Amino acid sequence: MSTEKEKPTSYEEAMEELEKILMALQENSLKVSELEAAIARSKELIEFCRGRLRNTEDKLEDLLP
Repeated sequence: MSTEKEKPTSYEEAMEELEKILMALQENSLKVSELEAAIARSKELIEFCRGRLRNTEDKLEDLLP
């Protein structure tokens, strides 16, 4: 796991990567040396997803009377 990965291009892509990280954590398939990078990447992905959700929410609010 590396935090050097590019920014996801979509919410779905970010969620898919988060699910893969979660599965690796649940299966104990990450080495201790990989945990810090996995946590950092998860944080980046969660922030990306939150931003996308906020943007969508803002657009929806603009549509309401």
